[in-house]
Amino acid sequence: MVREEGLRVFYVYVLQNDAAESGFYIGFSGNLRRRFTEHNSGQVHATRGRKWRLIYYESYLTESAARERERVLKHDGRTRRYLMERLHQMLREGG
Repeated sequence: MVREEGLRVFYVYVLQNDAAESGFYIGFSGNLRRRFTEHNSGQVHATRGRKWRLIYYESYLTESAARERERVLKHDGRTRRYLMERLHQMLREGG
């Protein structure tokens, strides 16, 4: 999560629920560190009551590019399946 002076970065991220191996959440933020804290402190309705860990993120230089990628990951079944398969594989290998 490196940010150069004066450069705004936007993130698309995947969280995994600590209690359920199959529990994932895909989101977008301009401040990944703050948003992750919000997820784990009950401030986000969709993830309230569970503990999450950040397992993947992508960074973008424009908000529109990040929002489009989030939309694709949430709504394009083929792209989502591919990413989830890769993440499951990485987690099984201990990555």
